[in-house]
Amino acid sequence: MWTAGEAGMDDRGPIIEGPPLLFEVASLSWEDPILREHGDRAGLVRRAQERTRRVVQGRYGPRLHDLDGVDQLAWVVGLLRARPWTTSAWISLTLPGEPSEGLPRLTALSFRIRGYRLIMTGMFRSQDVYPCYLTYIPLRGVQLQVAEELGLPAGPLRVFVDVPHLLVADAERVASVLTAMPEHNAA
Repeated sequence: MWTAGEAGMDDRGPIIEGPPLLFEVASLSWEDPILREHGDRAGLVRRAQERTRRVVQGRYGPRLHDLDGVDQLAWVVGLLRARPWTTSAWISLTLPGEPSEGLPRLTALSFRIRGYRLIMTGMFRSQDVYPCYLTYIPLRGVQLQVAEELGLPAGPLRVFVDVPHLLVADAERVASVLTAMPEHNAA
């Protein structure tokens, strides 16, 4: 983002756009020590309150459980039970022709069973990289829910972001988090 970013604009102000990215998360929870130390405290508290009200899936819940009358997660579970080898367990969270103001940033989820584990990939059309972890933890929850219904352990959560970006207003906060992290040792 810092070296390959381009100037851009978002409804919230100027941004730095990065190149598309794909990464894998082995495990993730609200108890992560990095989140406790560097996470947005207000955002973490808000999400904790949502969890206690059982609104874990937030704004995506209706698109997962009732998109045009279809419970997409139930469909995925049924398909994977019937054909565990399939690569067709994809669901869309968008509707053709819906107004751009309502278009979700998370556009699709893919589920597959490999090595007796449930792997899930979330595809984002655009995402602010600073608070993105507030979305990844509930996504991991969706993966764990589907894995449990299938009687399988969860494998990695893969995330693809077509247009990762950072609000210019958040650049100093991100830099302070990055400088506080120990250097990665690729030994």
